[in-house]
Amino acid sequence: MKQWLVAVVVVAALPFAGCGRKSTAPPPLAPAPPPAAPATPPPAPPMAEEVAPQLDEYGRLKVMASDEIDRLGLLKDVRFDYDSADLRDSDRQVLAENAEVLKKFDFIRVTIEGHCDERGTVEYNLALGERRARVAFDYLASLGVAADRMKSVSYGKEIPVCQQSNEDCWARNRRDHFAVTGKAR
Repeated sequence: MKQWLVAVVVVAALPFAGCGRKSTAPPPLAPAPPPAAPATPPPAPPMAEEVAPQLDEYGRLKVMASDEIDRLGLLKDVRFDYDSADLRDSDRQVLAENAEVLKKFDFIRVTIEGHCDERGTVEYNLALGERRARVAFDYLASLGVAADRMKSVSYGKEIPVCQQSNEDCWARNRRDHFAVTGKAR
């Protein structure tokens, strides 16, 4: 029975057998693998200036933003006599050239801006600017430019290109300006 008692004491003491020893630290973890490199993003669409050398003139303009096209100055302004919305022969020629540009680049949308000099009331100049823009609109349409690619607006005397009060400056302000404001899809 003595052996049996020794066996019971040994079995009972087993759970406490490691209490007196210092525990050893668990083995270090294997170093974490470096984070996976992010997937390579798809290439960005090429910028207009990167694509442009590969394209003809039509293609280069087609990929450009409207404001970039406008800065090229493809469309010329027409001028008006004092207190008039009548087209002069020289202005008909400018409009014919503008029509050719608009027909060649059939995706360009344009706003025809009617402007006046500083003389006259705000209301009068807004009405005169509208007549000026409308006469250019109608003339371009008669030359084959689609009406849905154009719109007209009057700024009257509110956006002068020249600030001086003299005939040279007033003549510069009496104009229709052709702003590229969009592209057809």
